[in-house]
Amino acid sequence: MSVETREREAPETETENSKNPKKSSGDRAGLLAAGAVLAACGGFVLYGVLDPGEDDEKPADRTPTAAVTYEVTGEGTADITYQARSASGEAVIVKAATLPWRKTVDVPLGQDPTVSIVLGEKGGQARCTLALRGKHVQSATATGTFGRATCTGALPGQADATQG
Repeated sequence: MSVETREREAPETETENSKNPKKSSGDRAGLLAAGAVLAACGGFVLYGVLDPGEDDEKPADRTPTAAVTYEVTGEGTADITYQARSASGEAVIVKAATLPWRKTVDVPLGQDPTVSIVLGEKGGQARCTLALRGKHVQSATATGTFGRATCTGALPGQADATQG
């Protein structure tokens, strides 16, 4: 009689699962989610194994820099040109910048940090200032229609910076 009971219990269990499709689809969804997480983890592991890590190395020819703060005060707008981190010496141009304006950038040693301002046809008055490593170096004032002013400083060369 116990054999018959076991045979009866097995079909009832199958019937219970077929009566409750939400339970079996929930199990499938859980398995699919676990599979997706496992696949993502595997991808990260493979990426770490296959990535040569070239981005982690610092370039040997990295140019030392110094912090330079450019500031233009006044009212209205002005075109501003300044030197930033570019070993080639290319300048950054900001057209019709709203005043007051301030920017701190890194400039390669050996380059001359420079900020120039040009006022528009409405004229007015604006003043540029230049600070190297937090110390005021120079200031100049532009006035009138298309008035111009330039502030320049000098950074030590790379050899000077390593010696002193």
